[in-house]
Amino acid sequence: MARQISPLCLLLLSLVYALLSSHSTSGAVSEADGVYCVHGRQAFWGYLSGYCSHQHAANKSSAEVHQRLQNDYACTKNTNLIFQWINAFSNIASDSLLYSYKRSFNGFVVKLTEEEMKELEGMDGVVSIFPNEKKKLHTTRSWDFIGFPQQVNRTSVESDVIIAVLDTGIWPESDSFKDKGFGPPPSKWKGICQGLSNFTCNNKIIGARYYRSYGEFSPEDLQTPRDSEGHGTHTASTAAGGLVSMASLLGFGLGTARAFDDAIADGVDIISLSVGGSTPKNYFADSIAIGAFHAMKKWDTNINFCCTIDRKFFTKVQLGDSKVYEGISINTFEPNGMYPFIYGGDAPNITGGFSANTSRNSLDPNLVKGKIVLCDIFSNGTGAFLAGAVGTVMADRGAKDSAWPFPLPASYLGAQDGSSIAYYVTSTSLLLIKGPNPATLDILKPDLAAPGVHILAAWPPISPISGVQGDTRAVLYTMQSGTSMACPHATGAAAYIKSFHPTWSPAAIKSALMTTALPMSAEKNPDAEFAYGAGQIDPLKSVNPGLVYDADKIDYVKFLCGQGYTTQTLQLVTGDNSVCSEATNGTVWDLNYPSFALSSSTFESITGVFTRTVTNVGSPVSTYKATVTGAPIGLQIQVVPDILSFTSLGQKLSFVLKVEGKVGDNIVSASLVWDDGVHQVRSPIVVFVVATN
Repeated sequence: MARQISPLCLLLLSLVYALLSSHSTSGAVSEADGVYCVHGRQAFWGYLSGYCSHQHAANKSSAEVHQRLQNDYACTKNTNLIFQWINAFSNIASDSLLYSYKRSFNGFVVKLTEEEMKELEGMDGVVSIFPNEKKKLHTTRSWDFIGFPQQVNRTSVESDVIIAVLDTGIWPESDSFKDKGFGPPPSKWKGICQGLSNFTCNNKIIGARYYRSYGEFSPEDLQTPRDSEGHGTHTASTAAGGLVSMASLLGFGLGTARAFDDAIADGVDIISLSVGGSTPKNYFADSIAIGAFHAMKKWDTNINFCCTIDRKFFTKVQLGDSKVYEGISINTFEPNGMYPFIYGGDAPNITGGFSANTSRNSLDPNLVKGKIVLCDIFSNGTGAFLAGAVGTVMADRGAKDSAWPFPLPASYLGAQDGSSIAYYVTSTSLLLIKGPNPATLDILKPDLAAPGVHILAAWPPISPISGVQGDTRAVLYTMQSGTSMACPHATGAAAYIKSFHPTWSPAAIKSALMTTALPMSAEKNPDAEFAYGAGQIDPLKSVNPGLVYDADKIDYVKFLCGQGYTTQTLQLVTGDNSVCSEATNGTVWDLNYPSFALSSSTFESITGVFTRTVTNVGSPVSTYKATVTGAPIGLQIQVVPDILSFTSLGQKLSFVLKVEGKVGDNIVSASLVWDDGVHQVRSPIVVFVVATN
């Protein structure tokens, strides 16, 4: 259940120069499509070319230093002109410039009219300008479920791993964040603990910051990194509060582009971001994609994932005829008797409308007080709770397979016509980030699956566990479900790998997680790869993957050139002399990714040729043989060469995978496995048909 949050602007990587989100000052405010408009102006993110570092290493050649000076001069000149232009109308709209960023990238957030936006967009040095959008929060035993018990091999290096969590904040008093046994923060840490007297960091929570992307704080804001919503505490304690017991944690409150700016400059190793929004088809109009490129340059790891575990929670409903139905919810209330039952549609208030759905203020309190209300759809129970009901039963044609806390006793039955149980689904959750990837169809997404349903983790006691104001129950731990809960599991697994391999790049860590994952059954799940990626993470196996598909900045530059970006656009973002030419224009199939995806607009014959390079990180002397499993009839998959012989660690060898034939279904899949008798390095192969519209 994704929850929409106040304009959260984030960059999950580190390459662009970001500007952040928006919200109002005084005056009339309207909301449309996730963008806040104030007096005809709306907030835009502005990415500027180059990072004006003004730092020149002594060991650089004179030509390199000269070029760096020229780049910095151009960057500074363009930036100064842009801010002079902004200041020119800021005298009229003094609150127009909301934020500017400079520690790790170059950018700003500014409120503009449509005409001003178009004028600014055409200025030298501006990479992209696009409106702010609201991001959504992708909302114990889960580590055991993926084979990662508490008693595992650990390294002393693990205490040097710093995780940055960009979320709604953190509750520092939780037992999950006690620092017993921790030494001082790593020497690479350059951040601060930004808190008032009611917030204190320790050797576990080594730093914290808070931001507001609106330009000013609303009255209800705590103005501290302390979490009042719960989402940030929950994700942080999952990622580094328990099993990664020696991983330092940096908590960010209400993460925005500025939080990315600080996280990169502060020296974090891994950024965990459990939020998302729409996916632009242009990478340079996607703040998260741009940020990821920069994080890759700084070796901060980011991964795309989902999903679920084998836990479920039931709340039984017993009717007057003694029939008992089993519904879903996390119910902390004690049953204490039988109550009258009333259908919400029969209890409208004087304004009428929506009472069948028990919407807020739609029920007549005189009719529902002291009764259990039957609701036609799945809801959060707010309407029934505020009207004085003692409980609610939700009967919807859809099937819910994740439980949530409600402000009153509640049960979701999945019943039709409000009278009987029609259908109840167990085990597999549909809380997924599903593929294909809209920005680049031939890059398989999501990357991985991780537990995301019914995750027990820390919670701030001041936040209602149901999310409904007036719910006075205070808890220190609660269950949450959603992709937000899957994210910190992948974050913790990545931190565990980095503790054993501190020099590995983000691409190598992602490869290790993907190639050692437990694949989902394509027979049981026809679109398994689009739902689960390479499979469910296995942290213990991922520490020793045997081979990794590594990639660096040059690989991603070639990929971007192959996607049609020009040299001019590329250099605005990279801030260097990267050139898109015939030699650097790589195809999407050549990006050294640990999966293979091939799209087609028809069911006719297709051909795809993928070039990959693997790095030996297993046994110094080893021979791997390629095997393709699960190839469907009509599709030929060939690997050349099909044997790779290594003589040393770090050695790189390349191969080509060719796919040709006809696709008989909308999606078919297979697997490539490199096996040396000890390691099985698996990559999914997915071929699918995309509608022409």
